[in-house]
Order: sequence, then structure tokens, then C-alpha cells
Amino acid sequence: MLGEVAWKVMLTPGPLRAFFERVRARRGPQNAATATARKLVVLFWHMLTSEQDYPFARPAMTRSKIRKLELLSGAPPQKGRKGIAGGKSKAVFDAERELSRQAEASYRRLVNDWKASAPPKAGAGATPGRASQRPSKGKAARQTP
Repeated sequence: MLGEVAWKVMLTPGPLRAFFERVRARRGPQNAATATARKLVVLFWHMLTSEQDYPFARPAMTRSKIRKLELLSGAPPQKGRKGIAGGKSKAVFDAERELSRQAEASYRRLVNDWKASAPPKAGAGATPGRASQRPSKGKAARQTP
């Protein structure tokens, strides 16, 4: 099920879509979907354990979904009352979507800045310092100084 959610993330503006596209460019769409699904699981775990909300949630969409759940569980319909479900206004929907686009652009800038400031690698997974040096005379390769 998370795999399907990962594919759906690709269609919605936000930091997760930027992550999906970044991984897809390097590793392909299947690996990007798997990486995004894993990122979602980690994100869910952190949100549940720290009891926090998703910072890039769209409030009108969340209110609408909660209202649908209330109606399914037997709450009175309250038809004609304005603002009960929220998110029905096109202006609110567009404003929240624009905020999601800005969050996506911010994530892209963060990644680009992070890549630009990363130090060059000394080798494939080599730790700078001791791990990349040869052992000195009389010491075994795995012996610590």
C-alpha cells in the first residue's frame, strides 16, 4: 500500500515530490518509489512518536477528510452550513497548493545548497584520516593506534 502512496506523492506538490524526482533522476522510478515509501514510513514513525503534525499538511484538505470520516461514523449532515468541512473555497485550495509548491522549491534549494557545500570524497566510502592511510611499520592492518 505504501508503494501506491509513493506513486501518488509524485502528483502532489511538496517536499516529498521533490525527493521522489531527485531519486528518480539518479536511480530510476522503481527505486524512487521504494525510497519514497521508506521515507514515508520513517516520517510517520517520527510524527507518531513525537506527537507532531506534518508541517506541510494542507489544513483545508485535512478538515474535509475529517468531516467525511465524521459523516461516515454517523455525525449529522448539517447541510447548508458554511465552512463545516472547509476546503470548498477555490481561493483557499489554491493558496494551500501554492504553499506546497513553495515548500517543494525550498526543499530543492536546500538539497542544491547541501550538495554545493559537501566536501569532496577521498574515495569510495573512505573515512578521511586513519582509514585511508596504510598501517605503519610493525602494526597490523586492523590494530588501532
